[in-house]
Amino acid sequence: MADMQHSAHRDIMGIRVSALGWTQALDQLQAAIEGDGLPRVFNFLNANNANLAMRNDTYRRSLSRCEVLPDGFGVDIASRALHGTAFPANLNGTDFVPSLLVHIERPLKVALIGARPDILARAIENFRAATPWHEFRAIADGYFDKSESGPVLERLADFNPDITLVALGSPDQELWIDSHIAKRHGRVVFGVGALFDFISGSIPRAPLTMRNLRLEWVWRLMLEPSRLWRRYIVGNPVFLFHVLRYKIMSANRAEGVPA
Repeated sequence: MADMQHSAHRDIMGIRVSALGWTQALDQLQAAIEGDGLPRVFNFLNANNANLAMRNDTYRRSLSRCEVLPDGFGVDIASRALHGTAFPANLNGTDFVPSLLVHIERPLKVALIGARPDILARAIENFRAATPWHEFRAIADGYFDKSESGPVLERLADFNPDITLVALGSPDQELWIDSHIAKRHGRVVFGVGALFDFISGSIPRAPLTMRNLRLEWVWRLMLEPSRLWRRYIVGNPVFLFHVLRYKIMSANRAEGVPA
């Protein structure tokens, strides 16, 4: 079986990120789903998550225990600065997860956790309309008590899904997955952020032209300026600072210069 643990990776500010083409990623995720039943966790790294990891050691360690996929223009900038080339593909969850569901033709059981109840219900309706051969089940919305996750985990184990999608926002979703997911909770488990918002239609996607130009973050900022201004207007320069600092530190280490 193809194993993503043996695929090419790149060091992005101390975080090990998979460097896979789109088709290769789809094929390897399918192989993981057809595997031995033990959970394989996949999360996504974008500029905002990288900033979170710089100041949250627990979150950073959780990313070291899963497979991390590149998401967005920011990590491409980091890859160019640190490795001389962009990632082979932008494997953002909003596009990649639906494509994976289309790619796999045999019926799967897909569990959903997170978001508001109405958004969760609409997301399931739209997932079913797009890929009706799969079975989708809402395990819990995002408002359960995370300190008392037992009932949610029991429902998840009873369903015994092939894929589990967890949308609790970063870093909460990655930390919850890292500390709770075990056997029968999903062969493949994704932390998917705002995926249910997009699939449900509650947040419209950027026009295709903006997506192709890797400017979807500008669209999101225009839609939700009061919520996202800090993430993008403040966060993007902070991310570039971290990349530059990491590049200088890496060069110094290579030359034997003390930190």
